[in-house]
Amino acid sequence: MKFRAKATCCMIILMALFFGAGGSALVSIPFHTSLRQEKAAAQDSYRMILNTLQIVNSMDEWDDEKDLSKILEQLSSQDAFSAALQLHSQKEMLYSKGTAAAFLKDLSGQTDTSHLACTVISAPESGYYLQLSGSFFVGKEIYYLDAAYDITSIYEARSQQQELYQQIFIVLIAACACLSYILAYFLTRPLARLSKASREIACGNYDYRSRIRSNDEIGAVSRDFDLMADHLQGSIEELQLSMERQNQFIGNFTHELKTPMTSIIGYADLLRSQTLSREDELDAAKYIFSEGKRLEHLSLKLLDIFVSQNESFSLIHASPAETISNLVTHLQPVLAREEITLEYACEDGYCMLDPDFFGSLLVNLIENARKALTGKDRKNGKGRIKVSSVMTADGCQVKVADNGQGIPQTALSHITEAFYRVDKARSRAQGGAGLGLTLCAEIARLHHGTITFQSEEGRGTIVTVDLKGGRK
Repeated sequence: MKFRAKATCCMIILMALFFGAGGSALVSIPFHTSLRQEKAAAQDSYRMILNTLQIVNSMDEWDDEKDLSKILEQLSSQDAFSAALQLHSQKEMLYSKGTAAAFLKDLSGQTDTSHLACTVISAPESGYYLQLSGSFFVGKEIYYLDAAYDITSIYEARSQQQELYQQIFIVLIAACACLSYILAYFLTRPLARLSKASREIACGNYDYRSRIRSNDEIGAVSRDFDLMADHLQGSIEELQLSMERQNQFIGNFTHELKTPMTSIIGYADLLRSQTLSREDELDAAKYIFSEGKRLEHLSLKLLDIFVSQNESFSLIHASPAETISNLVTHLQPVLAREEITLEYACEDGYCMLDPDFFGSLLVNLIENARKALTGKDRKNGKGRIKVSSVMTADGCQVKVADNGQGIPQTALSHITEAFYRVDKARSRAQGGAGLGLTLCAEIARLHHGTITFQSEEGRGTIVTVDLKGGRK
């Protein structure tokens, strides 16, 4: 059963219970009030007759029962007990009058000279009567007086009220059922939209939203549901992007392995199967050695990335300026042979770093800058790389700037992807595998920081690394 049907049934049941109880009370209370009033009036009239008989008997005792009958005849003609009036002793009936006399009950065992017996009797096709019974002494003998008062009008009024109440009850229940269903429909319609949104998302339509704009609890649930759907869609899109990157990584990795392995196998087979001259043998061995070194370099880069992503490590209190100074001092002679000037300017201070990873970050950035300068038509034959660092509130900021070839704007958003290379031919010739900046981005992430690039083709590149591991 749907919720709106359950709500309708509950409303009908509550309406029936409360209206039934209230209506029954409205019919019953006036009826019993009228019945008490009629009973009080009947008892007053009955006592008047009974007192009259006792007064007359005390003034002049009756010698003949016929005298009682005559007095009752006179009293009944002026009294309200026209329905029935009956006088009898324990032996015989002395007087009986009225249409309801045949239905009177024997209440002699329930009354005495000081108490009245009272009951309601119903006569088929005649109506309802209030019977009063009492007793008195005539001489030494006890007599019983039974009287019936017509109260049919009270019961007829109650029957009319009950009939009217039933008609109103049916109309109200029908109206309540219709209004309750309409109300339940409008109240539960947002739930139907939520249910549809759930089914749509379950079927793969992740863009579908319930978008219920109400300020009640259902609206709050809808907003939470849509927020959950947004996060779910974002997670799915991120997962899909990750899978695409993983597939691209596997494809690029396979390609990187295939080319050198094909050459190595080809030259090895040539050395194994043919007799070559000394010069050809040296050329083949040199090529096998260079391709093997490139594979070694590739495997070491991948190992560094794997370690940075999976190995747990702790940052220590270290000086970025000291690490940069030591590294630059060792690299300056090497770069000088390629007519590249390596400079540095560092602010003193300490922050939380992993020195090994920080050194690897600097080496890769300087190496990338060197490759950008190699083969460039440099003015005055000079290339320049400058490393600088400043301390920040939550760590340090390192910049590596060069006056090399620069990076196209279309490539800036991809250069940290694994195996991505701006100039594939130049990178391969220089032994690059497209993993250096990927490792740099991962090291920045491990220090809770970021890496950004500013570049202009033909003028150079500035790489900015914000490391936010903290100052202490």
